[in-house]
Amino acid sequence: MNKIFTAAIGGAIAGVILTSQFTGPLIAQETKKVKSTYEHLDLFSNIFEQISSAYVEEVDEGKLIESAISGMLSSLDPHSSYMAPEDFSAMQVQTRGEFGGLGIEVTQENGFVKVVSPIDDTPAAVAGVEAGDFITKVDGESTLGQTLDQAVEKMRGPVGSEIIITIAREGVEEPFDISIIRDTIEIKAVRARTEGKTVVLRVSSFTDKTYPNLAQSLQKEIENAGGIDAVEGVVIDLRNNPGGLLTQAIRVSDAFLEGGEIVSTRGRGARDAERYNATPGDLAQGKPIVVLINGGSASASEIVAGALQDHRRAIIVGTTSFGKGSVQTIVPLSSEGAIRLTTARYYTPSGRSIQSLGVAPDILVEQRQKVEDDEEKAAQSQRFEADLQGSLSNDSLTADERKLLEEERAAQQATAKLREDDYQLSYALDILKGLSALSQN
Repeated sequence: MNKIFTAAIGGAIAGVILTSQFTGPLIAQETKKVKSTYEHLDLFSNIFEQISSAYVEEVDEGKLIESAISGMLSSLDPHSSYMAPEDFSAMQVQTRGEFGGLGIEVTQENGFVKVVSPIDDTPAAVAGVEAGDFITKVDGESTLGQTLDQAVEKMRGPVGSEIIITIAREGVEEPFDISIIRDTIEIKAVRARTEGKTVVLRVSSFTDKTYPNLAQSLQKEIENAGGIDAVEGVVIDLRNNPGGLLTQAIRVSDAFLEGGEIVSTRGRGARDAERYNATPGDLAQGKPIVVLINGGSASASEIVAGALQDHRRAIIVGTTSFGKGSVQTIVPLSSEGAIRLTTARYYTPSGRSIQSLGVAPDILVEQRQKVEDDEEKAAQSQRFEADLQGSLSNDSLTADERKLLEEERAAQQATAKLREDDYQLSYALDILKGLSALSQN
């Protein structure tokens, strides 16, 4: 302790000496910086006056300043932006889990609007918009050169109105149009169901409703199964989940951890660092967990996946996540608008940043297309010993044992059939089935 204290004092003294030796140049440098800032502000003022007085048409000076602010923020990174009062109001409604629009989370890449993911059961998802799509036009007008906010504004409109977006998709030669009818989006943050003896929690977004929905849904499924002893494990499906509230990501992670760090955030200065730790209590009561992710899993989804992965609380299955490792702070303005400003990076418990890298799955599993008909027919035509005429019966099983075996095989066949529709989920169910079998030995 004394050594640390001494070193700190020594550093402070050295700092004082250094400052006293270079006072003149430091003051000159600071003066130059202030002067440069004022020069740039003068430049902005001069350009603003020129536009106001000499542009070919009369301009709305308020909108001109808003555009300048928007440009300033969007030049920082894809997630910093200016929100006009109506946009700020819409954002507040969205985080409460209900809003109007198409139902897609977007970012900007190479000048175009890129779909991070469509939200489950929204007009965009139903119309066939997919994660990774590029929106090149909105109602025939190119999105190239527009800010993200400008493009998003064009996609907003009255509920019931039609919008046509032009999509460029990898693997498809020509861009194509999709017609979507705008609607009120009511996000069901968590949907739960039971597959065999596994509870599947589909988490589609992180709003104020996410943790309460998750806790209630999981408890209900456990009760319907006959108690936690009847459950083999839990699948948390975060595929195509674009993220949302940091606080909800922390609560969802905490729901399955007994302790330790969940996530840390680090801003520009040392004082801006924060750590969030788990509290005792595991809603899954120690049962094994598989988390499903893909390229549409972003931000808050990656916090959950990273935390459970680092604590070895879950096996991560799927494909590498989106890679958004930054935190945005909403700063309300006196104009009733707000700015969304990137203020920190977040780090998983092991200290890794997933910014631009994403969370890599423990088991890489690509989603597969539906099996061809001829392959299905070949599988169905397979014959076994029991199919042969006059084959001997099995005399080692009681009637109850035979019934149990038949039920287990029926469950296996149901999981196998699921592979045709959702290969990644069926893979996760197989993992939990295997872990359950091992734990019983």
